[in-house]
Amino acid sequence: MNQPLAYVHPQAKIAGNVVIEPFVNIEKNVIIEEGTWIGSNVTIMEGARIGKNCKIFPGAVISAMPQDLKYDGEETIVRIGDRTTIREFVTINRGTKASWETVVGNDCLLMAYVHIAHDCIIGNNVILANACNLAGHITVDDWAIIGGLAAVHQFVQIGKHSMISGGGMARKDVPPFTKAGREPLSYVGVNSIGLRRRGFSDERINAIQDIYRTIYLKGYNVSQAINYIEANFPVSPDRDEILSFISNSTRGIMKGYGKSRE
Repeated sequence: MNQPLAYVHPQAKIAGNVVIEPFVNIEKNVIIEEGTWIGSNVTIMEGARIGKNCKIFPGAVISAMPQDLKYDGEETIVRIGDRTTIREFVTINRGTKASWETVVGNDCLLMAYVHIAHDCIIGNNVILANACNLAGHITVDDWAIIGGLAAVHQFVQIGKHSMISGGGMARKDVPPFTKAGREPLSYVGVNSIGLRRRGFSDERINAIQDIYRTIYLKGYNVSQAINYIEANFPVSPDRDEILSFISNSTRGIMKGYGKSRE
């Protein structure tokens, strides 16, 4: 850790086996846990809480002030879990008084030039591909994948195990287990390949597909589809995950391809 060409504020709390490369700048009120590697020219600003065995590549800026005109200097943080990889020139802004923190979970991969704005909550095992941009107050649930050059509107929620195509513009919530593509961003199927890779059985995937056929392909509106699913589909964790997500959506869910524009 004793890198003479790096600056570490004396009030920063850095575990003894953290590797800090030359020209790193670490400000006060920062905590970095065991086994993390910090590449050259990384800037870690006030309020960063970085977990164990992370890798942060050159040029990343962690815990800069939020790009929000309402921010008034309140003390907020960025919390990053264990074993997360942050590639070159990623920027992660700390929270505002809306939630006081921006969170990135465990085992995530944030590829080069990703931006995560204030008050976002990123789950575990999430992949954000190159130059993906998230506005403020976005939730990305576990195992979601967002393609390169995609952008997500503020307050949108991205469901578990979903996948958004590269270059996509997510203006509405993306339900769990789905694939989203085209413009405007629309339902284009269930993420069956991803689900199989994560151990979902064919029977389980087929049940999820049947639920989404009811929602998107049978001519029901959202309320009618929910009522039909509750009455005709057996209770299961996947069914309940989908229904809970849709029922609690504040922005509304993405349309089916070919349906009315968002």
